[in-house]
Amino acid sequence: MPARVVVVGSANTDMVVKVPRLPGPGETVIGGEFVEAPGGKGANQAVACARAGARVSFVARVGADDFGRNTLRGLKREGVNTRYVVADRESPSGVALIFVDDEGENAIAVAPGANMRLTPEDVEAAAPAIAGADCLLLQLEVPLATVERAIRIARQAGVPVLLNPAPAPTRPLPPRLLRHVDVLTPNRAEAAALVGQPVRNLAEARAAARKLRGLGPARVVITLGKDGALAQEAAPVHVPACPVKPVDAVAAGDAFSAALAVALSEGTPFLEACRFANAAGACAVTRLGAQPSLPTRREIEAMLAQGGC
Repeated sequence: MPARVVVVGSANTDMVVKVPRLPGPGETVIGGEFVEAPGGKGANQAVACARAGARVSFVARVGADDFGRNTLRGLKREGVNTRYVVADRESPSGVALIFVDDEGENAIAVAPGANMRLTPEDVEAAAPAIAGADCLLLQLEVPLATVERAIRIARQAGVPVLLNPAPAPTRPLPPRLLRHVDVLTPNRAEAAALVGQPVRNLAEARAAARKLRGLGPARVVITLGKDGALAQEAAPVHVPACPVKPVDAVAAGDAFSAALAVALSEGTPFLEACRFANAAGACAVTRLGAQPSLPTRREIEAMLAQGGC
């Protein structure tokens, strides 16, 4: 039976422009290719879980507008259960404006819209699905009170919780929240924000992972881009990156967290699951856009078969 994952989070429409370099303040840079595609960390992770082989239910809010309707159609095409996605008539759908440079680095501005109206009551409506899941997967693009309610429901039902603390929190996360997280998956910037110290290299990543574990999560995985990932359970372990030529790093972290959630839900040992997630993230950086870049199970397994990660 496929793993059952419930994702609570955001849904956006991404507008992506390829540029030779990211613009500075007050600067206009003439770009090239333009792509409009579905995105949002929650929707990205829901689609990524489905493509990796899981049965997925998504809890979210979109606007009652064309962007929202397109988002719902896209999710349904991917086989995601949208029963718990609310069409909000008082707020527009979320939109993200994204610049991607020639090195695959990006700069993103988000107008969250209906995402910030996802309520604890919306999550309560999905409580039966959460209680019957193998994993609850969350991010921080919706109100923190909603995230906390979802975690509480999962913990009461004995369902493992994977939190991707993205975007980087502007203030410390409540200790009561982190104590109920089974796996925390920050990137460098997010880990640095959570521990209040830089994460520029492996030594600093190890120190940050130990500090994060001390805050409560049972396991921590810091994603490090081209440097792979640093996995901390009993002891820190470096998981090398898969060698690829990056095109666009948008949604690579979403691909990683989703693949990790699926692998762990299937009973895969922790470090092996991290390698599977690394391969998913590597696949994602080779294509432009958020959801268009998310890999299938076959693509992830093919990346692993090439070796090097």
